[in-house]
Amino acid sequence: MAVTKDPVPPGVEVREGTYGERVVTVEPGGVEFIPLSERHGKPLQLFWTWTSPNLEFATVFVGVLSVALFHLSFWQAVLAIAVGTALGSTSHGVLSARGPSHGVPQMVLSRLSFGYWGNVLPAGLNAVTAGIGWFAVNSVSGALALNSLTHLSKPLCLVIVVVVMVLIGFFGHNLVQAFEKYAFPVLAVIFALAAVIILSKAHPGAAGHGGLGGFLLTVGAAFGYAAGWNPYAADYTRYLSPETSKRAVGLWAGLGVFVSCAVLEIVGAASVTIGGDALGQPTGAFTGHLPSVIAKLTLLAITLGAISANALNVYSGSMSFVALGLRLPLALRRAIVAAAFGLIGFLVALTGLHDAGTKYESFLLVIAYWIGPWLAVALLDQYLRRNTPVDDVEGLLFDTTYRNWAGPIAMAVGMALSIWLFSNQAKYVGLVPKHVTSVGDIAFEVGFLISAAVYLILRPLHGRNPTGTP
Repeated sequence: MAVTKDPVPPGVEVREGTYGERVVTVEPGGVEFIPLSERHGKPLQLFWTWTSPNLEFATVFVGVLSVALFHLSFWQAVLAIAVGTALGSTSHGVLSARGPSHGVPQMVLSRLSFGYWGNVLPAGLNAVTAGIGWFAVNSVSGALALNSLTHLSKPLCLVIVVVVMVLIGFFGHNLVQAFEKYAFPVLAVIFALAAVIILSKAHPGAAGHGGLGGFLLTVGAAFGYAAGWNPYAADYTRYLSPETSKRAVGLWAGLGVFVSCAVLEIVGAASVTIGGDALGQPTGAFTGHLPSVIAKLTLLAITLGAISANALNVYSGSMSFVALGLRLPLALRRAIVAAAFGLIGFLVALTGLHDAGTKYESFLLVIAYWIGPWLAVALLDQYLRRNTPVDDVEGLLFDTTYRNWAGPIAMAVGMALSIWLFSNQAKYVGLVPKHVTSVGDIAFEVGFLISAAVYLILRPLHGRNPTGTP
């Protein structure tokens, strides 16, 4: 795509204020276009931006579920984890590569394929799942680890981790990037030590009886975890120069997600083969296989990793909320929304301090249920616009009259049909797995295909936007 010569593309809302590369400064504005004078950073930074937040126990627990709950053998789990993670990481790289050219967050870019107001569907879902859902999941993970390490009460541990998480998200982009950078070596070394010990004690030859159903459930959970970052993709690349290599951006972002998720999930699967109450006391069971010093360091890393993850969750969740199109006449509107989400996420996390395993499995699958259809529409629309100059679509991102109802309709149809027919979790079992248990849960795969087909059929019918661009 050609890069505009005009510093401010026509019809684009520009983020106010001066931010630069300052770290301990609250990022001004909300989801507006980042002016070229404010662009900074290199593609390599995306590797630790996306590695650090996955070096935590929530990632490990995806692998634990594959063997302990879905009853796969270790090697079956490895394959399912690799497939699901590769799918989610690839789409993450593709979406990340668009950030430098457009200079806006992912959920603002989503307006191209959903229209300005139709985008309320995915942006609203992401605001809830990121700013509240994922925030609560990772807060519980960090609090339980801190509780095991310090023996402080669980609610107090939750307060401690939430305060740190919200502060980082409140300050914004530069502090988030800096935190991930400096957390990376600490987390990488500690989890590498834990991984070597766990894998050396594992019994990979242990049999499993999960069958095709368990395999598909694991693929869905692994995809849901990796793709859970997809709606944030451009949030952390929009500050890069438009001239930055798209290939480098996509490669480092995708590798960050794939390496961290695949390795830790495989280690989690291996830990179940050693023994212990992997579902009832997941954190304790995992660290119980480690020598005392390494176990304590791992608990510290789990807490730090949860903070790394939630710094992104509360930041991107707040931007998704602002991307709904609500007019907030506040210079620090994104930051204020981040603080509000942190409070709500804390209250939700309080209810998750018990029975975390079952709730986490259900949450992972629900994430995949909506992200699959959203991804289908976003990626297909991106492909169809591949030859359209950036200048011709930038103005649409902030045009309240722009409509593309093919997007929300396709996403809604894909979600409804796939959940009704193929959902398979504790709260609801779809029509197909209810009668054919070996099918497992393929709701995200079916939802992706249905939404892609519906969008391809309906998109030519939505007409032309005000600028005449299809």
